[in-house]
Amino acid sequence: MRTPDRDRRRLALAALCTALIIALAVPSVGALNATYLVLPNGTSYAASVDIVDASNYMFAETGMLGENIPITVTNVTLVAENSTPVNFNWTLLWSAPAVITFTEGNYTVTYIAPLHDNHLQGNYLSPYNVNVTLPGEYDVRNPLLAGISVGANVTRFPDNSTQVTWNKTMSFDLRFYDQDQENLLYMFAEFIIVLAVILLIPFLLMRKPPE
Repeated sequence: MRTPDRDRRRLALAALCTALIIALAVPSVGALNATYLVLPNGTSYAASVDIVDASNYMFAETGMLGENIPITVTNVTLVAENSTPVNFNWTLLWSAPAVITFTEGNYTVTYIAPLHDNHLQGNYLSPYNVNVTLPGEYDVRNPLLAGISVGANVTRFPDNSTQVTWNKTMSFDLRFYDQDQENLLYMFAEFIIVLAVILLIPFLLMRKPPE
């Protein structure tokens, strides 16, 4: 059964509030803040990104060749430094990333965006302190399943949620996994071990004892 749209909007707004609280808990250390909260179903995330001296913001991801790939966003808000919501205009062009425009200044942009293949990444034009929070069903501690760009600090909390942070970075890349993926990895490893034993037994039995 699908979750009603009203309930999903409430979940998204609650996630954004949580993301903002986490962002405030991390010191800026001379850089802007970008906070991402992966939502429980793992198919979307809530973002909160600081921007300075800006009059527009593009909703895009960076492709393998450095190109801008459009992303679909919802629940977009723009807040000024005094916590006042600000109006903005949308620019929507066919096959191009959506852009919002507004009066030049310093703001925080928040939005909800889709997430694919347990993979989250970001690129910036200036140094950012990045904070990514994963719910309890996801993890990044197994290097065979996870991928984390250089400079990350990983913290696992008692409720099994995970926080990954980068200080003063121009980009980040994070791939996480769930328990089912880890179980499959262990099953595959056990199969390989059993297969290796089966193949080695005839070889050991055929070896001649030393004279």
